[in-house]
Amino acid sequence: MILSHALLTQSFAAHPLITDDAGTQGKGKYLFELNGQMGNETERPGEGIGANVTAKERETELRAALTYGVIDNVDVILTIPYQWQKTQVNDATVSDVSGIADISMEVKWRFFEKDGLSLAVKPGIALPAGDKDKDLGTGKATGTLYFITTKEIDPWAFHLNLGYKRNENAIDEREDIWHASLAGEYKVMKNLKLVANIGAERNTDKSSDTNPAFILGGFIYSMRENMDIDFGVKGGLNKAEGDITYLAGIAMRF
Repeated sequence: MILSHALLTQSFAAHPLITDDAGTQGKGKYLFELNGQMGNETERPGEGIGANVTAKERETELRAALTYGVIDNVDVILTIPYQWQKTQVNDATVSDVSGIADISMEVKWRFFEKDGLSLAVKPGIALPAGDKDKDLGTGKATGTLYFITTKEIDPWAFHLNLGYKRNENAIDEREDIWHASLAGEYKVMKNLKLVANIGAERNTDKSSDTNPAFILGGFIYSMRENMDIDFGVKGGLNKAEGDITYLAGIAMRF
């Protein structure tokens, strides 16, 4: 069987990037994001699942996130994900589930900003809203803490995330999970940015010592000053990460 790779549930300030930036919305301002992603993974005969077994897994997620600027350098973020998961073995469906996944609440505090360099921290908590028996949640509240660095050198911007997740769970996963990722943006023109991302995090599967690692490329296009659309493709750098994931989203500020 394919290992379950839960899609990340923390909010992203610049979807399709996995890596967050240190920017905040500003006092009294809102950001609404509706993001979708669809991931596919295939394990073929001889890849640890039997000589005559081919297993395929598709996981799709639609995520709504609302960010509010409490003060100029502090945001609060609420994220609600809905997931669809389907697993087939030798073209026979063995699992087909859907539902709300764990809901997250986060606070981003940008505590330093000078000469294009910004530093922020983002603590958060994920509430066990997803059905753990359907592999849609962990069954317990989990906590996260991210350290975020952004450096802007026009027309470039670079973002570094170092994170820790206390993965309390009732599904026999690892509890101490680290995350490290690096992203870059290049402004091609006023309304268009090209983006790239690479990263890894500790595997939640206790039986594996291979940590999922990914690479991602895409773009962000500003249709209007307060509206962006984006698209990206994420590929796995090892078998612990899903083969390929397609990402798309829209962001509106008001």
